[in-house]
Amino acid sequence: MDGTLKRILYLHGFASSPRSWKAVALREAMAARGLADRLDTPAIPWPPDAAVAALETCVAARLEAGATLTLAGSSLGGYYASWLAERHDLRAALINPAVAAHLTPERHLGVWQNQYTDEALRVKAAHIDFLRGIAVETPTPERYLLLLETGDEVLDCRLAQAHYAGACQQVCAGGNHSFTRFAEFIPQILEFAGL
Repeated sequence: MDGTLKRILYLHGFASSPRSWKAVALREAMAARGLADRLDTPAIPWPPDAAVAALETCVAARLEAGATLTLAGSSLGGYYASWLAERHDLRAALINPAVAAHLTPERHLGVWQNQYTDEALRVKAAHIDFLRGIAVETPTPERYLLLLETGDEVLDCRLAQAHYAGACQQVCAGGNHSFTRFAEFIPQILEFAGL
């Protein structure tokens, strides 16, 4: 791999997969521009301590190879992307991201099913505590491109909007948690990543 290669690491959300429609759309758009080899879409394991370990390994490998890495993360993937961006001095495009204020036991405890793998994912109080423990309390605004839809039925977009005050923000009316306008913003994400 060219040591100066610019790359995007796309982090899917909870109970999702590298086969999610956003990951596929980004992969196809980059392939159409001859950039297929510049995108990584790892499967993020559960529970969160395993996710953090796997993502740290992935990011470290890319950085050690000399890559210029930009993160893109959706929902919980955005939460992880923010944590990684601050730890490794990276930029991140966040798509309807989770923030610590969203992580409440009463909303998330229980068993959830991954819609792509059919895997049952058990969320325990310890998992919420772990995630809150890696919260980025004061994000560096210039690191982020924040993409929000006001119709997100899972995460209140106003919490992310306030948390990332000062960052470049695109807040679109309507939509839902999947960020329905994602394809429209792929060119902006690629520009943000210098691709």
